[in-house]
Parts: sequence; C-alpha cells; structure tokens
Amino acid sequence: MSSNDATEQPIDPDSTAWRRRLPTAAEGRADVGMAVALFAGAVLSWVLYRTAGIYEDPASGPVSLLCLAGATLPLAWRRRWPAAVGAAVATAFVLIATLSVPELLVVNIALFMALYSVGAWEPSRRRATWVRVAVIIGMLVWLLVSLFQASTDEEMLEKFDGAGVLSPMVAYMLIQLLTNVLYFAGAYWFGDHAWASARDRARMRWRTRELQVERLRVEAQAVTIERLRLARELHDSVGHHVSLMGVQAAAARTLLDVDRERAAAAMEHVEDAAREAVDELHGLLTTLRVHESEGGPQEAVGSLGVDRIPELVEGACEAGVRATYQVVGEPAPLPPVTSLNLYRIAQEALTNVRKHAGASAQADVRLRYLTDAVELEVADDGVGLRRASSDGAAGRLGLVGMRERVAADGGELLTAPRRLGGFVVRAQVPLRRETADARRETADV
Repeated sequence: MSSNDATEQPIDPDSTAWRRRLPTAAEGRADVGMAVALFAGAVLSWVLYRTAGIYEDPASGPVSLLCLAGATLPLAWRRRWPAAVGAAVATAFVLIATLSVPELLVVNIALFMALYSVGAWEPSRRRATWVRVAVIIGMLVWLLVSLFQASTDEEMLEKFDGAGVLSPMVAYMLIQLLTNVLYFAGAYWFGDHAWASARDRARMRWRTRELQVERLRVEAQAVTIERLRLARELHDSVGHHVSLMGVQAAAARTLLDVDRERAAAAMEHVEDAAREAVDELHGLLTTLRVHESEGGPQEAVGSLGVDRIPELVEGACEAGVRATYQVVGEPAPLPPVTSLNLYRIAQEALTNVRKHAGASAQADVRLRYLTDAVELEVADDGVGLRRASSDGAAGRLGLVGMRERVAADGGELLTAPRRLGGFVVRAQVPLRRETADARRETADV
C-alpha cells in the first residue's frame, strides 16, 4: 500500500463528507523547497526591478523583503492550510503594490499558486469558494480603482494621448482587465479541476477496494458451498455404505451359528458395500485433487445418476428391505448434477427406510417424468418419523442434505409421515423440456 493510500480517509468519495488526504511528508518538504525558491526568485527579481527604476519612490529594503516573504513563504503550508495561505498571500500582494515594492513577476506566480491551492486542497468547499471569490472581487475592485486613478492622472493621459478608433488609454485598460480575468479564472478553474481529479482517483481506489472485498466474500462463499457439497457427498455415499455394512454384519453375526451359508452371503454383501464405499470415497478424493479443467470431477460425479437407482433398490433388497422401483412417464435426459442429486436422495431415503422403518417395511421408489419437472418419491409403510426422531442429529443431517440438493436445483422437497403409516420423501425438480430434448438430440448425434 502506498503512503497516499495510508493517509486517505476511509470515506465514500461520493459522500459530502469526503476530504482529500493530508499531504505526505515528501509533499510537505517539496512545498517548503518551492516556497524558499520562490522567495529567492522574488528577491532576485526585486533587485533587478529596483535597478531598472520601475518606481520613482520604491519601498525600503527591509519593508520590501518582509512583503516578499509574506507573499511567498506561506506557500510552504499551501496544502495543509490553503485558505489561510491564500488570504495571507493576497494581503501581501496588495501591500506590495500599495507600498511600491518593485517586484511584479514572482508575486503574481505566488498569488496564482495560492488561489489554485485553495481550490485544490481546501477541505471545506464552501470556504474555498468564499475565499477565492473574496480575493478575486477585492483584486478586481482594486484594479478598477487603479484604472480610474490612471485615467485621471494627467501624466498617464499625456503618455497615452493619441488619435484613432480606440484610444491608447482604453486599450491599456482593456488589456489590464482581460489579463486579470484570465489570470483569476485560470487559478479558479485549475484548482477545482485538481480537486475533481483527486476525487476521481479516490473513487477509483474506493471501487477497487469494494471489488476486492466482494471477491473475497464470493471466494469464501464458494469455499463454504464446496465444503457443504463434500459433506453431503460423504454423508450420502460413504454413510450409506457403512450403514449397509453394519446391517449385513449384524445379520451375519446372527446367522453364523445357525446358517453359515446365509452368513457367508451377508459377509459378501459387507465386502461389496465396503468396496463401493472405497470407490466412491476415491471419487471424492479425485474431485479434490484433480483440477476441473482436466475433466476429473465431471467424470467422478457423472458416474452416478438416476440410471443407477435400480442398483440402490437391489442393494436395499439384499439388505432385507422389500423394495420396488418404477419409472412413470417418458424418460428425459437430466442435467448431470440434477441426476446425481436425485440418486443421492434415493440413496439416503432407502438408508432411512432400512434404519428406521422396521424389519417388515416395504419401500416403493418411483421416478416420475412430468411435463415440466421430474419427481422422485420414496415411500414406505414402516413406523415412520417416530423412530427417525430418536436418531438425533445424525438422522437430521440426511434430511438437511436432501433439502440442500433440491434447493440447488430450484425444486421442492416434501418429507412427512404418511396418513396410514410410514414415511414419504418426495423431491420435485423443474425440468425444461426444450433443454432436455436438445440434450437428447446431442446425445443421439
């Protein structure tokens, strides 16, 4: 961060409370050097003008030096106290002219810089306007008085005496007036322009900071969303298989002494569930390790979808749950993420049936393709929510995961006890037929 940024006030540049930053130490040293250089130049110019004899009765040396110092040295603080500096320099300028100090070059530069600094650095814009307007009006009045005195001075009239369309005296007055108008208008405009430019730069830095904050916030949200997605995947995939392993292992332990053949079959199911859990865990780890552009995550996620729901139903049957599967309507291609989410919802719902519905429960899995939506329903006739509620936070995580998946697809989820007993999970996700048809045509090609 630069020193300019470090000293800038954290205020919206579009706010009326915005102020320019305070001058830095380097800028303060530069102003001091400039003021000293102007004073030295003013002294040198004073010596030259005095030698040239521009005034018949010039001010004394000490008075001239004091006036020149008053007109130049306050510029060392022109950025910190611009209004006070402008008033001081303008006062010294008038004294120089009134007391006939023979210096006409550097003091004009100093007054121009003082007025410019008021417009460029004065924090109170009202004060900046009033100070400059007061100085300009004062100077113009003083100019008019000087022109009036010149017009009534016989020596001046004789000096500018001449014939023609425009008298030399009038031409002289017009030149003086035009020069002063351009001089003060330039100082006023350049000062305001410098203030506006500084405000534009501050506005750009403010917008840059806002964009950085927004980018960090979006990154944090993306990390949170990805963390929740991985948590759902772990719960729905690995959790499902571990739960299935527990059921099969318990069955094998029960049958070990009475039916070794069925016990061995149950252990085979445990092995299969363990293998599938390892495969899906490997897929999740691949998702974490492989960059998206390499195609790894899409392949790992795309391997699971609604076309593999029959395998879930078959696995539930092997675990002792009577389950059926039915597809209603004309199947339509689904987005990969939607297909994965429906698969996970079916997986979690069947796991809940096996854990909570009871040994005699039957589960019916239906996948309905509607006109503008696809609906997955898993219903059972078991004991329903009464036993599910006893499972505590672990059981609720599955329902939370289902809702998050359906919400991600813009759908709705219903989880409720059935009127005649049992529990139903129904997820409906909107489906754009034209998108699905286009996807089907692409797949056919």
